[in-house]
Amino acid sequence: MLVSLKEVLRYAEEKGCAAGAFNTTNLECIRAVLGAAERLGVPVIISHAQVREKAAPLEVIGPVMVLSAKRACVPVAVHLDHCTDLGYMERALRLGFTGVMYDGSLLPYGENVENTRRAVAMAAPLGAGVEAELGALAHQEDGAKSASGPVYTEPELAVRFVRDTGIDALAPSFGTSHGIYRSAPVLDLDRVAVIRNLVKLPLVMHGGSGVSPEDYRAAIKSGIRKINYFSYMSNAGVRAVRELLDREDVTYFHDLALAAQNAMSADAETAMRVFYTV
Repeated sequence: MLVSLKEVLRYAEEKGCAAGAFNTTNLECIRAVLGAAERLGVPVIISHAQVREKAAPLEVIGPVMVLSAKRACVPVAVHLDHCTDLGYMERALRLGFTGVMYDGSLLPYGENVENTRRAVAMAAPLGAGVEAELGALAHQEDGAKSASGPVYTEPELAVRFVRDTGIDALAPSFGTSHGIYRSAPVLDLDRVAVIRNLVKLPLVMHGGSGVSPEDYRAAIKSGIRKINYFSYMSNAGVRAVRELLDREDVTYFHDLALAAQNAMSADAETAMRVFYTV
């Protein structure tokens, strides 16, 4: 069933867990994630990132995401991830997205606040939740390095940002990075706990793929209520296709797609079991 981002975050708050948010760039990703959530009986967030527009145009993948959410046996929020263009956000909301993330993390503070306020005003009449980011990860969603390197979120500035914008969830920077980790991340979870205690909002972990189960659990205990997860799930699909091609002379593409879907679903389920402590 289709629900708002706020409803999924409320579940995570009540259960003291983190909701999984998975980028779904095609039908196989959507089916992989929803299949895992339905097997475990947990709510989930399926996301589309603006930087994936070339691989998955919003007007093509968005309606499929919304329809899939409506038909799911568990609560599903359809979320726009890392949006830097408010016009693009408006298109997603018109399509029925129930959560949006405005990413002004690379902008000056005042401009980030102003655009985030506009995002909140756009989403409010539709009941959609709004997430925003303060600070900068080492790598952006598209894999590019942040120009200034990682900028960890300052707790006192986070309080001001939340007050100035009226957002529903905050994504702080505390040591994670988008993409595949070349070495184990070192997370500043004390910073997360301080921010959580000050802002009293659900916090979001970006760059969640590749974090150890122990660090996931510690982050959740510190106040993380939404974990974005994509790269390692997607890579599991790639590995499954390679293994199938090594074993068999495959004729049809759909056999490769199904192998990828099954592997991604198993990987997503493994992550969910940690996020939701199932």
